[in-house]
Amino acid sequence: MNSIALADEIIAGRRLVKEDDLSAFVTTDLDALRQGADRIRKALVGEKVDLCTIISGISGKCSENCRFCAQSAFHHTDCAEHGLLSSEEIFNAAKANEEEGVDRFSIVNSGRKPRPEDFERIISVLEKMNRELKIELCCSLGFLTAEQLHRLHRAGITSIHCNIETSRRNFPNICTTHTFEDKLENIRLAQAEGLCVCSGGIIGMGETWEDRIDMAVTLSELGIQSIPINSLMPIPGTPLEHLPRLTEEDILRTIAIFRYINPEANIRLAGGRALMKDNGIETFTSGASASITGNMLTTSGSTIAGDRRMLESLGRNITPDWTLPEKERADYPYRLKGEKHEQ
Repeated sequence: MNSIALADEIIAGRRLVKEDDLSAFVTTDLDALRQGADRIRKALVGEKVDLCTIISGISGKCSENCRFCAQSAFHHTDCAEHGLLSSEEIFNAAKANEEEGVDRFSIVNSGRKPRPEDFERIISVLEKMNRELKIELCCSLGFLTAEQLHRLHRAGITSIHCNIETSRRNFPNICTTHTFEDKLENIRLAQAEGLCVCSGGIIGMGETWEDRIDMAVTLSELGIQSIPINSLMPIPGTPLEHLPRLTEEDILRTIAIFRYINPEANIRLAGGRALMKDNGIETFTSGASASITGNMLTTSGSTIAGDRRMLESLGRNITPDWTLPEKERADYPYRLKGEKHEQ
Protein backbone atom coordinates (compact mmCIF):
# COMPACT_ATOMS: atom_id res chain seq x y z
CA MET A 1 0.00 0.00 0.00
CA ASN A 2 1.37 3.41 -0.98
CA SER A 3 -0.03 5.60 1.79
CA ILE A 4 1.10 8.90 0.27
CA ALA A 5 -0.36 8.10 -3.15
CA LEU A 6 -3.65 7.08 -1.55
CA ALA A 7 -3.67 10.29 0.50
CA ASP A 8 -3.25 12.32 -2.67
CA GLU A 9 -6.14 10.44 -4.29
CA ILE A 10 -8.34 11.24 -1.31
CA ILE A 11 -7.34 14.90 -1.41
CA ALA A 12 -8.27 14.88 -5.11
CA GLY A 13 -11.75 13.55 -4.30
CA ARG A 14 -11.63 9.78 -3.84
CA ARG A 15 -13.61 8.41 -0.89
CA LEU A 16 -13.09 4.98 0.64
CA VAL A 17 -16.16 2.77 1.07
CA LYS A 18 -16.89 -0.59 2.64
CA GLU A 19 -16.52 -2.36 -0.72
CA ASP A 20 -12.85 -1.32 -0.88
CA ASP A 21 -10.16 -3.65 0.42
CA LEU A 22 -9.07 -1.75 3.52
CA SER A 23 -7.07 -4.54 5.15
CA ALA A 24 -3.70 -3.06 4.11
CA PHE A 25 -4.21 -0.25 6.63
CA VAL A 26 -3.41 -2.73 9.41
CA THR A 27 0.05 -3.73 8.17
CA THR A 28 1.32 -0.83 6.09
CA ASP A 29 4.25 1.23 7.38
CA LEU A 30 3.00 3.39 10.25
CA ASP A 31 5.25 6.37 9.58
CA ALA A 32 4.07 6.62 5.97
CA LEU A 33 0.45 6.12 7.04
CA ARG A 34 0.74 8.94 9.57
CA GLN A 35 2.40 11.21 7.04
CA GLY A 36 -0.41 10.60 4.55
CA ALA A 37 -3.09 11.14 7.20
CA ASP A 38 -1.56 14.45 8.22
CA ARG A 39 -1.39 15.43 4.57
CA ILE A 40 -5.12 14.80 4.24
CA ARG A 41 -5.83 16.71 7.46
CA LYS A 42 -3.86 19.70 6.31
CA ALA A 43 -5.47 19.80 2.84
CA LEU A 44 -9.10 19.10 3.78
CA VAL A 45 -9.47 20.36 7.35
CA GLY A 46 -6.67 22.87 7.76
CA GLU A 47 -4.76 24.16 10.75
CA LYS A 48 -7.73 24.99 13.01
CA VAL A 49 -7.98 22.72 16.05
CA ASP A 50 -11.42 22.46 17.61
CA LEU A 51 -11.33 22.29 21.41
CA CYS A 52 -14.29 21.20 23.50
CA THR A 53 -14.85 20.62 27.20
CA ILE A 54 -17.47 18.64 29.07
CA ILE A 55 -19.15 18.73 32.44
CA SER A 56 -20.74 15.72 34.10
CA GLY A 57 -24.25 17.03 34.63
CA ILE A 58 -25.45 13.75 36.15
CA SER A 59 -23.02 11.05 37.28
CA GLY A 60 -23.45 7.38 38.12
CA LYS A 61 -26.36 4.95 38.56
CA CYS A 62 -26.79 4.55 34.82
CA SER A 63 -29.41 2.02 33.76
CA GLU A 64 -27.32 0.83 30.78
CA ASN A 65 -24.80 -2.00 31.03
CA CYS A 66 -21.98 -0.73 28.78
CA ARG A 67 -19.07 -2.94 29.81
CA PHE A 68 -16.45 -0.18 29.68
CA CYS A 69 -18.27 2.37 31.81
CA ALA A 70 -17.64 3.19 35.46
CA GLN A 71 -21.04 4.88 35.71
CA SER A 72 -23.15 1.80 34.97
CA ALA A 73 -25.31 0.61 37.87
CA PHE A 74 -24.43 -2.94 36.77
CA HIS A 75 -20.81 -2.49 37.86
CA HIS A 76 -19.07 -1.89 41.17
CA THR A 77 -16.68 1.03 40.83
CA ASP A 78 -15.62 4.10 42.76
CA CYS A 79 -17.53 6.37 40.39
CA ALA A 80 -18.84 9.57 41.92
CA GLU A 81 -22.63 9.70 42.00
CA HIS A 82 -24.71 12.86 41.90
CA GLY A 83 -27.93 14.18 40.45
CA LEU A 84 -28.10 17.06 38.03
CA LEU A 85 -25.74 19.86 39.01
CA SER A 86 -27.22 23.24 39.80
CA SER A 87 -27.77 25.66 36.95
CA GLU A 88 -25.23 27.98 38.57
CA GLU A 89 -22.52 25.29 38.59
CA ILE A 90 -23.13 24.46 34.94
CA PHE A 91 -23.24 28.10 33.85
CA ASN A 92 -20.09 29.01 35.77
CA ALA A 93 -18.19 26.07 34.26
CA ALA A 94 -19.20 27.14 30.75
CA LYS A 95 -18.18 30.73 31.46
CA ALA A 96 -14.79 29.64 32.80
CA ASN A 97 -14.16 27.52 29.70
CA GLU A 98 -15.16 30.39 27.45
CA GLU A 99 -12.67 32.62 29.23
CA GLU A 100 -9.93 30.04 28.57
CA GLY A 101 -10.64 30.07 24.84
CA VAL A 102 -12.51 26.80 24.33
CA ASP A 103 -14.66 26.38 21.21
CA ARG A 104 -17.47 24.34 22.74
CA PHE A 105 -18.97 23.27 26.07
CA SER A 106 -21.06 20.13 26.55
CA ILE A 107 -23.36 18.89 29.30
CA VAL A 108 -22.92 15.11 29.61
CA ASN A 109 -25.39 13.05 31.63
CA SER A 110 -25.36 9.41 32.63
CA GLY A 111 -28.55 7.45 32.01
CA ARG A 112 -30.58 6.19 29.09
CA LYS A 113 -32.57 9.42 28.82
CA PRO A 114 -33.20 12.52 30.94
CA ARG A 115 -36.02 12.67 33.46
CA PRO A 116 -38.63 15.28 32.48
CA GLU A 117 -37.75 17.57 35.39
CA ASP A 118 -34.03 17.37 34.63
CA PHE A 119 -34.67 18.05 30.95
CA GLU A 120 -36.56 21.25 31.80
CA ARG A 121 -33.70 22.44 34.00
CA ILE A 122 -31.21 21.73 31.21
CA ILE A 123 -33.32 23.72 28.75
CA SER A 124 -33.39 26.63 31.19
CA VAL A 125 -29.61 26.75 31.74
CA LEU A 126 -28.95 26.35 28.00
CA GLU A 127 -31.18 29.33 27.28
CA LYS A 128 -29.25 31.39 29.84
CA MET A 129 -25.88 30.34 28.40
CA ASN A 130 -27.10 31.04 24.89
CA ARG A 131 -28.15 34.57 25.91
CA GLU A 132 -25.11 35.49 27.99
CA LEU A 133 -22.17 33.53 26.58
CA LYS A 134 -20.55 33.13 23.16
CA ILE A 135 -19.15 29.61 23.51
CA GLU A 136 -20.83 26.96 21.33
CA LEU A 137 -23.10 24.55 23.22
CA CYS A 138 -23.48 20.78 23.02
CA CYS A 139 -25.24 18.02 24.97
CA SER A 140 -24.88 14.29 25.52
CA LEU A 141 -28.12 13.24 27.19
CA GLY A 142 -28.77 9.72 25.94
CA PHE A 143 -31.73 8.80 23.76
CA LEU A 144 -33.96 11.72 22.84
CA THR A 145 -37.17 12.31 20.93
CA ALA A 146 -37.46 14.55 17.90
CA GLU A 147 -39.37 17.06 20.05
CA GLN A 148 -36.63 17.10 22.70
CA LEU A 149 -33.95 17.60 20.06
CA HIS A 150 -35.91 20.50 18.62
CA ARG A 151 -36.25 22.13 22.02
CA LEU A 152 -32.53 21.72 22.70
CA HIS A 153 -31.77 23.26 19.32
CA ARG A 154 -34.03 26.21 20.05
CA ALA A 155 -32.46 26.60 23.48
CA GLY A 156 -29.06 27.10 21.91
CA ILE A 157 -27.20 23.87 21.26
CA THR A 158 -25.68 23.46 17.84
CA SER A 159 -24.37 19.91 18.29
CA ILE A 160 -25.35 16.66 19.96
CA HIS A 161 -23.10 13.84 21.06
CA CYS A 162 -23.92 10.13 20.68
CA ASN A 163 -21.08 7.61 20.35
CA ILE A 164 -21.68 4.40 18.40
CA GLU A 165 -18.82 2.98 20.56
CA THR A 166 -17.64 0.17 18.24
CA SER A 167 -18.60 -1.79 15.14
CA ARG A 168 -22.07 -3.18 14.51
CA ARG A 169 -20.67 -6.72 14.84
CA ASN A 170 -18.95 -6.04 18.15
CA PHE A 171 -21.65 -3.89 19.76
CA PRO A 172 -23.56 -6.77 21.47
CA ASN A 173 -20.29 -7.73 23.19
CA ILE A 174 -20.16 -4.24 24.73
CA CYS A 175 -23.79 -3.45 25.57
CA THR A 176 -27.11 -5.32 25.63
CA THR A 177 -29.51 -2.81 27.24
CA HIS A 178 -29.73 -0.91 23.95
CA THR A 179 -28.78 -1.72 20.38
CA PHE A 180 -26.57 -0.39 17.64
CA GLU A 181 -29.73 0.53 15.73
CA ASP A 182 -30.93 2.56 18.72
CA LYS A 183 -27.73 4.59 18.41
CA LEU A 184 -28.16 5.10 14.67
CA GLU A 185 -31.77 6.21 15.07
CA ASN A 186 -30.76 8.74 17.72
CA ILE A 187 -28.10 10.13 15.39
CA ARG A 188 -30.46 10.37 12.43
CA LEU A 189 -33.07 12.21 14.50
CA ALA A 190 -30.44 14.77 15.52
CA GLN A 191 -29.29 15.20 11.93
CA ALA A 192 -32.89 15.65 10.80
CA GLU A 193 -33.18 18.48 13.34
CA GLY A 194 -30.21 20.17 11.69
CA LEU A 195 -27.76 19.53 14.51
CA CYS A 196 -24.13 18.63 14.02
CA VAL A 197 -23.52 15.15 15.45
CA CYS A 198 -20.38 14.22 17.37
CA SER A 199 -20.04 10.43 17.32
CA GLY A 200 -17.13 8.06 17.67
CA GLY A 201 -16.18 5.31 20.02
CA ILE A 202 -13.65 3.48 22.14
CA ILE A 203 -10.78 1.30 20.99
CA GLY A 204 -9.06 -1.34 23.09
CA MET A 205 -12.24 -3.15 24.18
CA GLY A 206 -11.19 -6.48 22.68
CA GLU A 207 -12.30 -5.59 19.16
CA THR A 208 -10.41 -6.53 16.01
CA TRP A 209 -8.79 -4.18 13.52
CA GLU A 210 -11.65 -5.07 11.20
CA ASP A 211 -14.07 -3.78 13.86
CA ARG A 212 -12.20 -0.48 14.07
CA ILE A 213 -12.22 -0.06 10.32
CA ASP A 214 -15.92 -0.96 10.17
CA MET A 215 -16.68 1.66 12.82
CA ALA A 216 -14.82 4.26 10.75
CA VAL A 217 -16.78 3.28 7.64
CA THR A 218 -20.12 3.44 9.49
CA LEU A 219 -19.33 6.97 10.69
CA SER A 220 -18.41 7.96 7.14
CA GLU A 221 -21.70 6.57 5.83
CA LEU A 222 -23.57 8.58 8.48
CA GLY A 223 -21.76 11.77 7.47
CA ILE A 224 -20.47 12.41 10.99
CA GLN A 225 -18.58 15.70 11.30
CA SER A 226 -16.82 15.16 14.63
CA ILE A 227 -15.37 11.78 15.60
CA PRO A 228 -13.97 11.38 19.12
CA ILE A 229 -11.52 8.50 19.48
CA ASN A 230 -11.22 7.20 23.04
CA SER A 231 -8.60 4.66 24.09
CA LEU A 232 -9.83 2.38 26.86
CA MET A 233 -8.34 2.93 30.28
CA PRO A 234 -9.53 -0.28 31.97
CA ILE A 235 -11.46 0.66 35.11
CA PRO A 236 -11.47 -1.60 38.19
CA GLY A 237 -14.95 -2.93 38.83
CA THR A 238 -15.98 -3.04 35.16
CA PRO A 239 -16.05 -6.25 33.06
CA LEU A 240 -13.16 -4.92 30.97
CA GLU A 241 -10.86 -4.18 33.90
CA HIS A 242 -8.33 -6.89 32.99
CA LEU A 243 -7.89 -6.02 29.32
CA PRO A 244 -4.35 -5.02 28.29
CA ARG A 245 -3.73 -1.35 27.62
CA LEU A 246 -3.27 -0.21 24.04
CA THR A 247 0.13 0.71 22.68
CA GLU A 248 0.73 4.22 21.41
CA GLU A 249 1.46 2.77 17.96
CA ASP A 250 -2.01 1.17 17.82
CA ILE A 251 -3.66 4.45 18.84
CA LEU A 252 -1.74 6.42 16.20
CA ARG A 253 -2.55 3.85 13.51
CA THR A 254 -6.25 3.97 14.43
CA ILE A 255 -6.39 7.76 14.25
CA ALA A 256 -4.61 7.74 10.88
CA ILE A 257 -7.02 5.13 9.49
CA PHE A 258 -10.02 7.16 10.64
CA ARG A 259 -8.58 10.20 8.84
CA TYR A 260 -8.28 8.29 5.55
CA ILE A 261 -11.85 7.01 5.81
CA ASN A 262 -13.33 10.28 7.15
CA PRO A 263 -11.11 12.84 5.41
CA GLU A 264 -13.24 15.94 6.01
CA ALA A 265 -14.35 15.22 9.58
CA ASN A 266 -12.72 16.40 12.76
CA ILE A 267 -10.93 13.41 14.26
CA ARG A 268 -11.02 14.27 17.94
CA LEU A 269 -8.49 13.08 20.50
CA ALA A 270 -10.55 12.06 23.53
CA GLY A 271 -10.10 9.71 26.50
CA GLY A 272 -6.98 7.68 27.20
CA ARG A 273 -4.34 10.31 26.54
CA ALA A 274 -2.31 9.02 29.49
CA LEU A 275 -1.44 6.01 27.31
CA MET A 276 0.66 8.27 25.06
CA LYS A 277 3.79 10.28 25.60
CA ASP A 278 3.59 14.05 25.83
CA ASN A 279 -0.18 13.86 26.30
CA GLY A 280 -0.78 12.62 22.76
CA ILE A 281 1.02 15.28 20.76
CA GLU A 282 1.85 12.82 17.97
CA THR A 283 -1.83 12.25 17.22
CA PHE A 284 -1.88 15.78 15.79
CA THR A 285 0.69 14.74 13.19
CA SER A 286 -1.26 11.55 12.50
CA GLY A 287 -4.57 13.02 11.35
CA ALA A 288 -6.17 14.40 14.52
CA SER A 289 -7.66 17.88 14.19
CA ALA A 290 -9.64 18.33 17.41
CA SER A 291 -9.54 17.43 21.08
CA ILE A 292 -11.51 17.16 24.27
CA THR A 293 -9.63 19.20 26.83
CA GLY A 294 -9.86 20.19 30.47
CA ASN A 295 -9.35 18.44 33.78
CA MET A 296 -11.44 15.29 33.45
CA LEU A 297 -11.08 11.76 34.71
CA THR A 298 -10.46 10.18 31.32
CA THR A 299 -7.98 12.83 30.18
CA SER A 300 -6.09 13.21 33.43
CA GLY A 301 -2.93 15.18 32.98
CA SER A 302 -4.33 17.52 30.34
CA THR A 303 -5.41 21.09 30.93
CA ILE A 304 -6.81 23.71 28.60
CA ALA A 305 -3.72 25.88 28.98
CA GLY A 306 -1.41 22.91 28.47
CA ASP A 307 -3.25 21.79 25.35
CA ARG A 308 -3.17 25.28 23.92
CA ARG A 309 0.60 25.47 24.46
CA MET A 310 1.08 22.06 22.87
CA LEU A 311 -0.96 22.95 19.79
CA GLU A 312 0.68 26.34 19.44
CA SER A 313 4.05 24.55 19.38
CA LEU A 314 2.80 22.70 16.30
CA GLY A 315 1.74 25.94 14.63
CA ARG A 316 -1.97 25.16 14.89
CA ASN A 317 -4.74 27.73 15.04
CA ILE A 318 -6.51 27.58 18.40
CA THR A 319 -8.52 30.80 18.11
CA PRO A 320 -12.16 29.98 18.87
CA ASP A 321 -14.36 30.69 15.89
CA TRP A 322 -16.88 32.53 18.04
CA THR A 323 -14.30 35.27 18.71
CA LEU A 324 -14.08 36.22 15.03
CA PRO A 325 -16.34 38.20 12.70
CA GLU A 326 -18.38 35.89 10.48
CA LYS A 327 -16.36 36.70 7.38
CA GLU A 328 -13.13 35.65 9.12
CA ARG A 329 -14.36 32.37 10.50
CA ALA A 330 -12.56 29.24 9.39
CA ASP A 331 -14.41 26.92 7.06
CA TYR A 332 -13.42 23.75 8.89
CA PRO A 333 -15.83 20.80 8.93
CA TYR A 334 -17.07 20.81 12.49
CA ARG A 335 -17.60 24.57 12.55
CA LEU A 336 -21.23 24.93 13.33
CA LYS A 337 -23.08 27.77 11.78
CA GLY A 338 -22.66 29.68 15.01
CA GLU A 339 -25.84 31.71 14.89
CA LYS A 340 -27.42 32.06 18.28
CA HIS A 341 -31.03 30.90 18.19
CA GLU A 342 -33.78 33.34 18.95
CA GLN A 343 -35.69 32.56 22.11
